[in-house]
Amino acid sequence: MILSKVFSPKSINVNLQSEDKDEVFEELLESIVAINPGLDRSEALRVLREREEKMSTGIIHDIAVPHGKCKSVSGVKGAIGISRAGIDYDSLDKAPVHIVIMLLSSPEESEFHLQVLKRLSLVLQQPDFCEQFEKQETAADVYDMLVRFEDSAMTIL
Repeated sequence: MILSKVFSPKSINVNLQSEDKDEVFEELLESIVAINPGLDRSEALRVLREREEKMSTGIIHDIAVPHGKCKSVSGVKGAIGISRAGIDYDSLDKAPVHIVIMLLSSPEESEFHLQVLKRLSLVLQQPDFCEQFEKQETAADVYDMLVRFEDSAMTIL
C-alpha cells in the first residue's frame, strides 16, 4: 500500500474554505507543514506554483493533483482536500474542482513520486470513486476510502 504511506487523516481536510487555486495551495500546505514542521513553506508554494505554470494540474473532471519537488521535504508527503462549493482552479475543462490531492516530494524521491502519481491515477479512474469520495464527512473516512480503493485497484491489475 503506497498511498497509506503518503497520506494520513491529519493531512486531510473535508471542508476546504478556499475559493481559488492559490488559496487552496496555502490551505492544504498548512496541513502538510503541521505534521512536517521542517518543511520550508515558501519553497513548497514556489515549486507548486512553478509546476502549475507549466500546465494546470486540474486534468481530471472535478479533481486537481498539484505536485512538486521540494528540497525541504523528506520522502513524499501528501494532503487531500474536499471543497463542497468548488474551487476556481483554471482546470483544463474549465469546471470547478472539488477534490484536491497535493503531493510534495524530495528531489531524491523521483521514482517513488512517479509511483504515487501512477497509483493515484489508478484509484481516480475507478467508477464511482469521485462521487463517493466527495460524500465522505471525516478525514478518517476519506483516508479509509482511499486505502480501500487503492487495494481494489491493485487486485484488478
